[in-house]
Amino acid sequence: MNDVLVATPKDFGFYGKGEGQGGGRYAPIKAAAGQERFRRDLSRVVDLLLAGRRDDAAAAVRQEGTTDAPSLPAFALTDLEGRPVARDDLAGRPVLVEFWATWCPPCRATLGWLGELKRRHGDRLAVLAIAIESDEADVRRVAGQIGAPLRWAMGSPELARAFGDVSAMPTLLLFDGRGNRVRSFLGAPPQLHAEVEAALEPLLSHDPR
Repeated sequence: MNDVLVATPKDFGFYGKGEGQGGGRYAPIKAAAGQERFRRDLSRVVDLLLAGRRDDAAAAVRQEGTTDAPSLPAFALTDLEGRPVARDDLAGRPVLVEFWATWCPPCRATLGWLGELKRRHGDRLAVLAIAIESDEADVRRVAGQIGAPLRWAMGSPELARAFGDVSAMPTLLLFDGRGNRVRSFLGAPPQLHAEVEAALEPLLSHDPR
């Protein structure tokens, strides 16, 4: 809706623990409480968009009891090239973690831009692109089409929860060289590139490498 994602499949319990077991924001989807919460969130987002407050709309559904990880959590993945990647492998430099999905058209443009950012800064910057709610074959196809020099990996609902409430696609998280979270960026608004680069610049300027 106007490039603002109100809900994802996992919000209705289609991923994670499953419907009726606390696996989503609106699960179980047949329960009155879940339906009422979705109607309330949807109405709030529509009202904000009509008022011209797009950025507030993008973050609105995250405001009730949700938090982002204050630091880069411990994790261990194997990227699409079969190489292991863990938190310790990224230490000592700024890290951008992009959560995306193959069903999200704005994600592709953001991933292409992140590839340009990685080419510009090289080893001084780590960029990890984690696909969720997507089939691996589709992820490999999209990654090949984009051709960006990122660490591409498959993510799980549990991994997404370790990073916080990843309820918008794309979600981009910026961490400094010590692993502290600096900023979270939701969706793909027009000012995304400028805001990320402004937040990243002082981190790179203090990078001893």
